[in-house]
Amino acid sequence: MSVKYFQYTLVLFSSLLLIAGCKDDKYETPQPKGILQNDVIKRSLGPNLVGQNIEFVYAMALPADKGKLVSATVEASIAGAPTTFLEHRSFYTNSGGIDVPVTIGAPSVNNGNSTVVTFSKDTMAAALRYFYVAPEAARGKSVKFTFTAKSSNGETATYSMGPYNISKVDMKLDLKPVDGAACYISIEDLAVYTAAEAAAKANVIDLVYLYRTTPVNFNHSIIAPGTTTPAYLQGITLPAGVNRKSKILKVWALRDQQLARAQFGVFIDDIDFQKLDLADATDFAVNLKAEAGIWVETADGKYRAYVYMNSVTNGTKTATISIKRYAMQ
Repeated sequence: MSVKYFQYTLVLFSSLLLIAGCKDDKYETPQPKGILQNDVIKRSLGPNLVGQNIEFVYAMALPADKGKLVSATVEASIAGAPTTFLEHRSFYTNSGGIDVPVTIGAPSVNNGNSTVVTFSKDTMAAALRYFYVAPEAARGKSVKFTFTAKSSNGETATYSMGPYNISKVDMKLDLKPVDGAACYISIEDLAVYTAAEAAAKANVIDLVYLYRTTPVNFNHSIIAPGTTTPAYLQGITLPAGVNRKSKILKVWALRDQQLARAQFGVFIDDIDFQKLDLADATDFAVNLKAEAGIWVETADGKYRAYVYMNSVTNGTKTATISIKRYAMQ
């Protein structure tokens, strides 16, 4: 074995042990047994959403005198979306804390429920990342995974993960309502529309975004078009038929990590929408600031949603909002 090869495999095997060591306190690091061994950790956190990744790291290794790795396979109980893949590069972390990739084979191939990487690198240790993209077919169901490694001496090692629930929640990030322009928000479509567009979609317009400097506590506000206090719709002439009276409940500092994309460690999931109490809901929310949010129930009770204010900009009279939506019916 060359020095370079030895160093490479040593780093990879160290990575395997390091990954295994990231488990909770009850976990015991696998001890060398002189055979092909494998291990898996789940990296992604929070609810598993349709269209989003569930990420794992699959580590495998065998003694150098026992052969080399020939393939790695992940089989999901529900086939992932076409963008599901298993990395064909093994990563290790260098002394600077940077993840460094090492190509070990060709890009993965999806075949039905399975995703396969065939090794071309002469190696006996690897840690591959697996990204399962939850398909629409998995919405509201649970999914399990079987990881399998094969070596040139005919050995096979497997590891099961799951089941994991796939949320019914939809998510839309970074919509940009503009006061006086694209200010009509549809929870059903997860979109913002201009007045002309809203006139053609009056039955799905749930909210109106406004920015006003007077009164001083108005600022960035979201109002139901059918509000019982029309004064909140300052200067707005609603398109014909836009009159839905959504329920709105303003909250502060409910910073869902998937909507905010920051490490707040808070996640809104299906059960939060199911148990949401809107007894104190109104039909308006004024003076919304960045990191504030509103719970919404559409007038027909079809959807509940959480609208998070990612940012607001006074000068352009705009906001950036992200939405999680749950179908109640």
